Amino acid sequence: MGIRPGGVVETDKLPSDVRNRAMEAVDACGGRVTIGDVASKAGLKLNESQKALQALASDTDGFLEVSDEGDVLYVFPKDYRSKLVAKSLRLKFEPVFEKGKAAAEYLIRVSFGTALIASIVIVYTTIIAILSSSRYWDPYYYRRRQLRTDGGDNMNFIESVFSFVFGDGDPNQGIEEERWKLIGQYISSNGGVVAAEELAPFLDLKTTEDMSDESYILPVLLRFDGQPEIDEEGNILYRFPSLQRTASSKRSGRKEYVGKRWADWVGGVGKFFTEKTWQFSKTSASERAMAIGLGGLNLFGVIILGTMLQDMAVTQSGGFIKFVSSIFPLLQIYAGSFFAIPLIRWFFVLQRNAEIEKRNRAREQCARMLELPDLSLRRKLLSARDMAQKTVIGQDRIVYSTDKDIIEQDVEAQEWDRKFREIEKSD
Repeated sequence: MGIRPGGVVETDKLPSDVRNRAMEAVDACGGRVTIGDVASKAGLKLNESQKALQALASDTDGFLEVSDEGDVLYVFPKDYRSKLVAKSLRLKFEPVFEKGKAAAEYLIRVSFGTALIASIVIVYTTIIAILSSSRYWDPYYYRRRQLRTDGGDNMNFIESVFSFVFGDGDPNQGIEEERWKLIGQYISSNGGVVAAEELAPFLDLKTTEDMSDESYILPVLLRFDGQPEIDEEGNILYRFPSLQRTASSKRSGRKEYVGKRWADWVGGVGKFFTEKTWQFSKTSASERAMAIGLGGLNLFGVIILGTMLQDMAVTQSGGFIKFVSSIFPLLQIYAGSFFAIPLIRWFFVLQRNAEIEKRNRAREQCARMLELPDLSLRRKLLSARDMAQKTVIGQDRIVYSTDKDIIEQDVEAQEWDRKFREIEKSD
């Protein structure tokens, strides 16, 4: 029976990120995949890939195929995405929610910049009110400048204030997903057997000296269910059985990729994984100058207003001045944090970028070692290629499918078994 909209939809139980990455992998493989295909192309853990495929198959009228060696394949109809959307209320409303979330984030960014303008207006309006009503203060001259933006490409001035104070977020957001995709595709394209040195350009090593301790490869073994093996020369290599079996017929890595050509092209994987350094702010120099100028103007006004409020009886003043006096601590916090937060953040950005650049240099050095490997590393890489295997599960190897009646398949299996025995006898 079909699942009614609003009913139990297994795919709704999946995290959105896992669901979307799994569906992209299914599309990339043409709708016929193994768990290893999805894990390698989407960079998901094997158990995440299995749960995602089971949920998608359950909700989209997909079916299973079993090969003669017991491999399970998931086959999806061409319109599985539209079927899923028709059954899932979550998928219907998710785009609306994402738009609302983006709008809320924008309002937060804009509101902080607007608060600066509001603070300046409140502070200087109160100063004027105090000067106008006080008998003990002589008028004095001050300038008010109207600042305008230079028309930045990506943000207006109000947004640039938020960017100056809080920055623009992590430039490497979502990069872990890309990292695991690169690693999964590299392993799969090389027949499921690799040396630890081959994955070093994608992992987090501080120096090339860390390569002597191969514990850095443990996260890869855990994610893709890998296991160490010893070759005939005593080298430790790593096999990933689930990434050696695929429904796709694309070719795998060969021996000719050992040496300089490693950096040219291996299954579409780049030379090494690179993290982006953090920017203090994406604003232009003129936008930063305006933000600093307004922030300084606000801070100066808060200091002057604080002095005035201390030298007068607030209880006897008008309602507006009394109101501002009550919120004055908030104005002080805002004015101080406007410069304190960027200053602290600047030191953290310097420290974080130094660590990122160190890791990027280590990865680049590891990649160069693979471009020009020494004799021992070259023999280790060749041994990994010799041990590589890739099993393509075609339709001719399917012995069972949930898309067909079991009785029909039992007859086909008996016929296949009869022909196989005849071949054995003829041999």
